[in-house]
Amino acid sequence: MKKIFISAGEASGDMHAAAVIEALLEQYPQADISGIAGPAMRQAGCREIAGMHELNVMGVVDVLKSLPRIQKVRRRVLEYLATNPVDVVILVDFPGFHINIGRRIRQMGIPVLQYIAPKLWAWGSWRAKKLRASQDRLASILPFEPEWFEKHDIKAEYVGNPSAATSFDGWSREEFIRHAGLQDNVELLAILPGSRPSELTHHVPLLAAAWKQLHSLYPELCAIIPLAPGVDETLLAPLSEQGGVHLIQRMQNDYRLYADAAIAVSGTATLELALWDIPTVLVYRTSPFTVFMARRVVKLEHIGLANLLLGRTAMPELIQEQASTEAIVSGVEELLDGTEASSMQRRDFAELRALLGDMDPAAGVVRMAANMAGESR
Repeated sequence: MKKIFISAGEASGDMHAAAVIEALLEQYPQADISGIAGPAMRQAGCREIAGMHELNVMGVVDVLKSLPRIQKVRRRVLEYLATNPVDVVILVDFPGFHINIGRRIRQMGIPVLQYIAPKLWAWGSWRAKKLRASQDRLASILPFEPEWFEKHDIKAEYVGNPSAATSFDGWSREEFIRHAGLQDNVELLAILPGSRPSELTHHVPLLAAAWKQLHSLYPELCAIIPLAPGVDETLLAPLSEQGGVHLIQRMQNDYRLYADAAIAVSGTATLELALWDIPTVLVYRTSPFTVFMARRVVKLEHIGLANLLLGRTAMPELIQEQASTEAIVSGVEELLDGTEASSMQRRDFAELRALLGDMDPAAGVVRMAANMAGESR
C-alpha cells in the first residue's frame, strides 16, 4: 500500500486511528497517509486534509447549526480523493458521519474499511442496509459481532479489542501511586463519572453523595477520578472538591488504573475496569424521556460491555431508579469488605480476558486494509 486515507471524528477514534497509523508506517514506512485527523493522528504521521475538530458537535441544536460546516468537510474530502486516489480508505467509528461519506467514497471505486462497528445489534438494526452500502469490510472489536453482521450480509472480522490488547501494559502499581501523589498501600476507590457533559450532569451529584457516605464509613479510603481529555473540570467540582478525592490525568500512553474497587458510569470504561481486574459497581442515569425510548428500542438484558460479552451479570448494574446513593454505597461496601463479591467478579473478569484475547487490533486493521487494496487492483 502506498496511499491510505484514514478518518476519525472524536477523541477515542483519534487514539485508535493513531495506533493504526503507527502500525501502517511500521509495515509500510514510505506510505503516504492523509485524513480527517485529530492531534494523536497528526503526531503519528497523518497529513491533515480536514481537522477532526471541524466535526465536533454537541446537542441537536448544535448539529443543525453545524450542518453547513460538516457538509463542507465532506465536499473537501471527496474532492481531495477524486484528484488524489488512494489504495484504501479506513473509517474509524463515528458512524453518523462515516456511513454517509463511506457510501460516496465507494461509488468512486475506492475500497472502504470500517474499523469499530456501530452497535446496530443493540438498536438500529434497520440501519444495516445503510452500513452495508458504506463499506466493503468491517473490522470488529467485539467477538460476537461478525456472526451478527454476517446475517445482514456485511463482511466482518474480529481483529481484537483495543482495551484487551493493552490491558496489562503501562504503569505498575508503584508508578500509578507516584503519578497520583498517594502513599503506598493506601486503599483506593476509582470513580468514573463519564466524560460527556450530559453524563456528568446526571451522575456527579449522585456520586458525590455516595462518596460522602463512603468516606465517613472508610476515613482512610482515597478516591481517584481519572480525568479524560477535554472534560470540563468545573462539572466535577461537587465531587472532586470533597476530602479524600484525587484527580489524575488520563494519558494516551502508559496510563493504567489501579484500585481496590470502582464506581463507573456505563461505557467503555467499565470494560477497561474489568480487564484491569478492578471489581466495579456500574451505574447509569439519564433523562426520563431517554429511558422511556430506550426501553422500547434497546433489546438487551445488560448494558455493561463486560456483562454483555459474558452473557450474565458479572458486574452489578444500577440503572435509573435503581441507582440510588444507598444502593451504590451498599454495592461498594460488598467489594471493600472482603466478601465473595469481589472474588466472583475477578473470576468472571479472567473469563472475559480469555474471551477477548490479546490480538493487536491495529495490526489486524492493517492486514485487512492491505488485502482490500490488493483485491481492488
